[in-house]
Amino acid sequence: MLDQVEEVASQANAELQKIASLDELEGWRVRYLGRKSKLINILRSLGDVPIEERRTLGARANQVKVGLESRFTQKKEQIELLKNQSLELEKIDVTLPGQPYQVGRLHLTTRTIKEICDIFISLGFQIVEGPEVEWEHYNFEALNMPAEHPARDGFATLWADYKTETGARPMLMRTHTSPVQIRTMEKAKPPIRVIAPGRVYRYEATDATHEWMFSQVEGLAVDKNITMADLKGTLFEFARRLFGQDRKCRFRVDYFPFVEPGCEIAIDCFVCGGKGCRLCGSSGWIEILGAGMVHPEVLRGCGIDPEEYSGFAFGMGVERIPILRYGIDDIRLFYNNDLRFLKQF
Repeated sequence: MLDQVEEVASQANAELQKIASLDELEGWRVRYLGRKSKLINILRSLGDVPIEERRTLGARANQVKVGLESRFTQKKEQIELLKNQSLELEKIDVTLPGQPYQVGRLHLTTRTIKEICDIFISLGFQIVEGPEVEWEHYNFEALNMPAEHPARDGFATLWADYKTETGARPMLMRTHTSPVQIRTMEKAKPPIRVIAPGRVYRYEATDATHEWMFSQVEGLAVDKNITMADLKGTLFEFARRLFGQDRKCRFRVDYFPFVEPGCEIAIDCFVCGGKGCRLCGSSGWIEILGAGMVHPEVLRGCGIDPEEYSGFAFGMGVERIPILRYGIDDIRLFYNNDLRFLKQF
């Protein structure tokens, strides 16, 4: 039986070293020191052992029992100490202020688009959108720019291959949001008053004043008896609401293939008051957008009789507005994801 005592001591010590929780330790105590444990049963059966072996066996069994009880107490204290240290590390002081969260905001371009749209919505226009990957027909041909038209040279283009059962059909990343106006006139009957915000794409080198992707807002109004006076009144009101009630507007003749006549609209420089400065190139005027009366061929191509209806259209680059407002000297800053720049606005 002495061998059994030594075996119990060896097994108990080996298991005790692997124990890492109080629940495991309690299970160990029941197995080796409990009332039905092997060691306790040996102590209870000492009366059946021959007298010459009883003293040696009893002494050794009691020695093992006392040693296991001592190791149990030490292990329990060790586990409780580690647990308290862990709780101390995980302790949270609820009286401390919380970590502040960074609150996002709309991008400067998005905010400008929203501001422009709000102005035109108040003037009776609706917002419409269209695909950014567009058919050549809507991007050029329906806008009075057939193949080989010289005006296409001003729209450096990103082409996309597209094939159908009848053959290849040219598609491209739209170079302006004017195709949305064509789609609107094909589906809706006059009166029409819409604005089309969105991203446009050009295949060109980027520099301080050019980007391969930027945003535009274009507008269209088609109805009976619309004249150049309606165009001028609408855009003059827009300029005053966007740049200030004291703004003056200048309309000068310009060429766009999808309008006739065409014009460019400029406002008096809000820095120098029209006297001439670096911002306005010493001219006293700042160009903000292009516009004109919708070309009769464009109306006719959309199924609208130009003898009965007329309309005006306009378009502007969105980034140009905050560039003028805040004196930003590089359009690439809008899309470089530099928070040092974006947090200023």
